[in-house]
Amino acid sequence: MVPSTALAFGTLPRALIALPGVYRPQADTWLLAEALSHERMDADTDVLDIGTGTGVIALSAARTGARVEAVDVSWPAVIAAGLNAFRQRLPLRVTHGDFATRTQGRRFDVVLANPPYVPSPRSRPPPHGAARAWDAGPDGRAVIDRVCACAPSLLRPGGVLLMVHSGMCGPPATLARLEAGGLSAEVTARASVPWGLVLRARRTWLQKQGIAGAGDEHEELVIIRAERP
Repeated sequence: MVPSTALAFGTLPRALIALPGVYRPQADTWLLAEALSHERMDADTDVLDIGTGTGVIALSAARTGARVEAVDVSWPAVIAAGLNAFRQRLPLRVTHGDFATRTQGRRFDVVLANPPYVPSPRSRPPPHGAARAWDAGPDGRAVIDRVCACAPSLLRPGGVLLMVHSGMCGPPATLARLEAGGLSAEVTARASVPWGLVLRARRTWLQKQGIAGAGDEHEELVIIRAERP
């Protein structure tokens, strides 16, 4: 478990802009930030932040002096991250689009990902709207599996992937996919957080799918750390 202070920020930091429809920092954000704080980074480190949202994690990396690129499929998120970088006077390259397409042929020392991971009755993630920041198909793995598939080609030798997602999505499956790609992978942090509005609204469906139990009120979040030899 991470220190409780790392999960104590339930509200948006005052200095951070979040436009309507942009995912606001929550417990998963702070868990990823805590994991990032344990990685060595300097001016020679190239960092990719997948699904940057407000840019809060990318900006945390930029504060170390690292060269950071942030990418998001949401235009409001791209604008918000750019505004936050400008306001905090931090260098950050923000691009719009699919992370795999925008980074094709390039490699990084650190890849960060807080992908959509909430299981959804929808067969596919929504193409637009706020829900695209959390809905990830019936098993919650629509984006997680893509990150796992792309990670080996995104990382330089010795490079590290840090990804946060729910215990509902099968952390063992994530570890197995990453290891099948030639990476060493492990769960390095866990946190238990109360269910939010989205999970509570889907309680009946989650129970019917066998994803949640009748008395579940908390969700386990995990940090997956994978390294390329």
